[in-house]
Amino acid sequence: MQNKDILINIIRFFGLLLLQVTLLNHINFLGYVNPYLYLVFILIFPFTGNKGLLIFLSFLLGLSIDIFSDSGGVHAAASVFVAYIRPLILKFSFGVSYEYNMVKLNKVPIAERIVYISIIVVLHHIILFTMEIFSTSHILLILKSTLFSSIFSIILIMCSLLLFSNKTASY
Repeated sequence: MQNKDILINIIRFFGLLLLQVTLLNHINFLGYVNPYLYLVFILIFPFTGNKGLLIFLSFLLGLSIDIFSDSGGVHAAASVFVAYIRPLILKFSFGVSYEYNMVKLNKVPIAERIVYISIIVVLHHIILFTMEIFSTSHILLILKSTLFSSIFSIILIMCSLLLFSNKTASY
C-alpha cells in the first residue's frame, strides 16, 4: 500500500468507529434492528492488501466497538471471522477476476457487489447475534435479529458506498 492508501484507511477506520459508537449504536428500531456500518472497513479494505493486517485491524475495530458498547467481545469475534474468510467470499463472488487481481468494487456489476456485501454482512450478523444471545431457546430471536439487521445494514452499506464512491477509487 502507498502512503495515500494508508492515510485513507486510517481516516476510514476512525471515521467509521466514531459514526458507529456515537450514532448507529443508539438505533434500536423495533427492539432488534441495529445497523452496523463499520463493516464497510472490512468490505473495502484493498483486495491486494496484507491479509494479516486486515485481520488485526478488524480485531481492533471490533474491540473498539465492544469497549464503547460494553458488549464483551462479540463484535471483535465477528469482525475477525469475516476478515479471515473474506478471500474465500471474494473468490466466490468475483470468481476468476479476483484471482487475477482485476476486481475494483466500484466497477463490478451490481449483482456481484450485492452478493459480496450480503454474504459478509449476514455471516457477521449470524456470528454476532449467536454470541450475543448464546441460547438455543432463542433461535428465532437470533434469526429475526440477523435477518432484519442484515437487510438494514446492507441497504445502509450500499447507499454509503454509492454516496462516497468516486470514479478513481481502487477499492
